[in-house]
Amino acid sequence: MESVTRAAKTTGRTGGRRERLRAETTAEIKKVALDLMASGGPDAITLRAIAREMGMTANAIYGYFATRDDLVTALINDVYTALADAVDAAWGACAPVDGPAERIRAWAHAFRDWALANPEGFRLVYGDPVPGYRAPEGGAAPEAARRVCTGLAGLADAAWPQAEPLYADSDFDWPDFDPGLLDKVRPAFPGLPPAAVALALRIWGHLHGLVSLEVYGHLRTQTVSPDKLFRAELAGLLRSLGLTQNG
Repeated sequence: MESVTRAAKTTGRTGGRRERLRAETTAEIKKVALDLMASGGPDAITLRAIAREMGMTANAIYGYFATRDDLVTALINDVYTALADAVDAAWGACAPVDGPAERIRAWAHAFRDWALANPEGFRLVYGDPVPGYRAPEGGAAPEAARRVCTGLAGLADAAWPQAEPLYADSDFDWPDFDPGLLDKVRPAFPGLPPAAVALALRIWGHLHGLVSLEVYGHLRTQTVSPDKLFRAELAGLLRSLGLTQNG
């Protein structure tokens, strides 16, 4: 009986070690893939190139990811989930007494901070597509994508009581939007009108535009204060919504 118990413990330790090593190798494969993309663009992500960088055989790496698209799908899911976690945490950290302006600021700065800390991930999900990549049915990161979309709709929802009079002449209607977007937004905010959904996309354009320029290095020769520029853009956005910093 003692020998059986000892064998079971040994098997457990061996299994745990094997799982840990597999997890570590999987994480390294993903990191190398993003490093390759950073230096060579999206088409640099190939399983053979990753195997070569890691000193593995091509056959060995196929034991972790059967295809290049499986790896890209896993990367997109990881990246999108990390972004969703960051902006959700920033929104959730706001106190109940914080007004919509402060909540929008928190979400916006969390988005920019995440993008600057994870430029390769930002480029993977918001930059040039990986050539030939085909996402699985439902998308590469359906739950995380839903969270980011509903987060943006939450910004519009927070601003709408003050912003609505400013957009009274809006002619947006539901057919103006992709059904997939509405499937994510409307269940979370059933009271939002089409004009507010359009507002969410316009907010996204304001935030994404400067962050994208910064991540891709296009602001380096234009300003030494990209943070100041972002804050000014955000302040202008809030004014256009009829919000003050504490409003």
